[in-house]
Amino acid sequence: MTKKEKVNFIVEKLSKLYPEIPIPLNHSDEYTLLIAVLLSAQSTDKRVNEISPILFSRANNPKDMIKLSTSEIRKIIKPIGLSPSKSVAINKLSKILIDKYNGNVPRTLEELEELPGVGHKTASVVMSQAFGFQTFPVDTHIHRLMFRWGLSNGKNVKITELDAKRLFPKNKWNDLHLQIIYYGREYSPARGWSKEKDFITMKVGRKSFLKKMI
Repeated sequence: MTKKEKVNFIVEKLSKLYPEIPIPLNHSDEYTLLIAVLLSAQSTDKRVNEISPILFSRANNPKDMIKLSTSEIRKIIKPIGLSPSKSVAINKLSKILIDKYNGNVPRTLEELEELPGVGHKTASVVMSQAFGFQTFPVDTHIHRLMFRWGLSNGKNVKITELDAKRLFPKNKWNDLHLQIIYYGREYSPARGWSKEKDFITMKVGRKSFLKKMI
């Protein structure tokens, strides 16, 4: 199959498999989404969704968040992991949002990426899910599947993102990045891969991967 044929097959199958695409992280607005995505770094959506309501019951906006000390934030988010650095980032970015953006979350990648604790992936998720801009945030699932499907060389997430944006139609980026994540979790995990389940990889997968696994 050519890459174009692979892309068409993947888009068609994922659209049928996931016609409705829920946003994985629970949130109520742009600010709580930003905080939830920041918290999800090197953690799981499930764990963040268990802990973030506790934090947001205390503070779901920048003004209330800066009333909490970093130690209070750290104590709440400790089960998520990396709580020392994340609590400091949450406190600092909340102050910046108040001082520089009148308490609002900025609407450009560049401004978001300047915030403490907010990298390119976090900024891209917020741009996509909060503001509706077409972005293609690459997480471990997308990175893994783009390689397995022979659509990227797997060197790093930056290259994977460039390849995804080059190959997939821009008007489908927001849907596809979530659909691929859900597919990766359900059908093509990093461990315990099954040829019976992963029908997309069986059809379009990299020959070297399939040879090793089958």
